[in-house]
Amino acid sequence: MEYADFKKEATDLISKISEIRKLMDLEQKSILLRDLESQMNAPGFWNDQILATKISKEMSQIRDEIEHINHLESTRDELQTYLDLLDEEFSNELFEEALQALPRIRHFTEKAEIEALLNEKYDQNDAIFSIHAGAGGTEAQDWAQMLQRMYMRWAESNGYKFNVIDSLPGEEAGIKSVTIEIIGKYAYGMLKSEIGIHRLVRISPFNSQGKRQTSFASVYVYPEFDDDIEVEIDPKDLKIDTYRSSGAGGQHVNTTDSAVRITHLPTNIVVSCQNERSQIQNREKAMAILKSRLYQHYEELREKEKKNQEETKSNIGWGNQIRSYVFQPYQMVKDHRTNYESGQVEKVMDGDLDPFIYSWLKMTAKMRMNG
Repeated sequence: MEYADFKKEATDLISKISEIRKLMDLEQKSILLRDLESQMNAPGFWNDQILATKISKEMSQIRDEIEHINHLESTRDELQTYLDLLDEEFSNELFEEALQALPRIRHFTEKAEIEALLNEKYDQNDAIFSIHAGAGGTEAQDWAQMLQRMYMRWAESNGYKFNVIDSLPGEEAGIKSVTIEIIGKYAYGMLKSEIGIHRLVRISPFNSQGKRQTSFASVYVYPEFDDDIEVEIDPKDLKIDTYRSSGAGGQHVNTTDSAVRITHLPTNIVVSCQNERSQIQNREKAMAILKSRLYQHYEELREKEKKNQEETKSNIGWGNQIRSYVFQPYQMVKDHRTNYESGQVEKVMDGDLDPFIYSWLKMTAKMRMNG
């Protein structure tokens, strides 16, 4: 790399770091930290263990964010120092040192930018992720399973853990639906970009005439909440069904009614779990998921920020897709919201989703900043 090219990239990175710094809003975080510290120092703070634990956790998170901002500033200063020294008196030795530092700074800046965009409520939470096959029988169910594999590969490559909580297999192939718990920092913030209808165009392996087939599947993502959230659930409002598990789970699968399905009658929210070994464990997990779903539901009602998640559920088909995956007659994956596209279909289906996620996060961040 020539010095002129290095200088241009370093200058762009310095500018990018300054933009990220504004997004992270150090002043606001410092004010919030002082307020939380004041609450912690108040008499009787630890009398309410649940609240105290919640505030302590929030303080720790904000301190981490402030430390991250300080690291950003020191990185910006490091780059600026290289430029100043090299402009004043060029040295091959110093230039080589700067070149060696550039990949580290580039990677750190890109990661910091994405984390800065994940600053909305619940973005740092784990996620409850579900996929539902659209109309179309076996073809759509096969597509739903292909999406499941894609997201599991994405989770693995990003260091997230995941558990299949519930799965309903297709009659011939694929799956009718699946619910997965994805565990890790920013899991919900990253995956909320995937909410919507995903469209597949390919030569169907289930069609003997070799005709091109269009299939649809829907993706829904909910934040998973800590045990300290308060949601009142009246037992009279619950319909609880048990049935035999259809997936992995040991010797009791298909021999006992260990799987649990819970319906919350007032909201018609249905959750189920079959991956645990006993009915009691499945019931506890299903209740935890229901609690998260209800908390989000009531939050949306209170804040009047209803998304179109429920509206799109009734029509998994034409005109509603957020992304198209075309296998034939050409290869292309295109996001219809951001217009980001990739011709490397196999790579995308193997979990390379970060460019699509990052493009959506950047687009929505600009929309928020522009009012």
